[in-house]
Amino acid sequence: MKKEEVKKVVREGYARVARGGSSCCAPQNQCCGTTNVATDVSKKIGYTDEDLQSVPEGANLGLGCGNPVALASLKEGEVVLDLGSGTGFDCFLAANRVGKTGKVIGVDMTPEMVEKARENAHKGDYKNVEFRLGEIENLPVADNHVDTIISNCVINLSPDKERVFQEAFRILKPGGRLMVSDIVLEKELPESVKSSVAAYIGCLAGAIIKDEYVGAVKAAGFKQVSIADETSIPTDYTPNDPLVQALLNGLNIPRGDLKKVGSSIRSVKVHAVKPGK
Repeated sequence: MKKEEVKKVVREGYARVARGGSSCCAPQNQCCGTTNVATDVSKKIGYTDEDLQSVPEGANLGLGCGNPVALASLKEGEVVLDLGSGTGFDCFLAANRVGKTGKVIGVDMTPEMVEKARENAHKGDYKNVEFRLGEIENLPVADNHVDTIISNCVINLSPDKERVFQEAFRILKPGGRLMVSDIVLEKELPESVKSSVAAYIGCLAGAIIKDEYVGAVKAAGFKQVSIADETSIPTDYTPNDPLVQALLNGLNIPRGDLKKVGSSIRSVKVHAVKPGK
């Protein structure tokens, strides 16, 4: 698919998720996500009960592949940006860390997600969180404005990851930090998965080889680039695990190809610093 087609598919898929309030990114007739599914997935990828209980109801859709806030070393008073903020889950966790003197900005390209996130912020009385509609390839944020960037299983959805990291570098202050959880690959995906619309929406088809991902971060100008954590992702809780069921139950993905997918996927937490401070 062309870049604009990918964005359209992803935007429409996540709009369905926002409207349905579930953790399912598969086609609606395949959807089986519930609040319990979102909670279970989130616990498996590193969130605590305290995390889950500290955010407004409806903020956690179970769409992540890790907990970037846990490793971001956020400090009181910092400005934090969340790339692809969804309904605000990680933003609210970050807001609790940076306190009233800090600020969190969430950027998402899906209007329905931004609307839900703003509702959740109002519901939770978060005065230090702001949600902006925009693309992560063209961030609506000033140069040298942010102390820390976080992101959770979103950059892999972008058809122009190099541009995403260039934008991240632009808006970070000198000495600013990048901490993202994302999906990468150990080896190329089968063509049947690469061409699947549901696999795009579910974070798989857009994923790239791990070394390419790290290389894109370095090419943007970041230093001290490292993988802080890496885990394989069993297919029973691949991000938005209803996607796996959708792939099995009606998208004509051969089972042999699904096994190849399971052995290739990795969840990584990538840390980097913008030099200059």
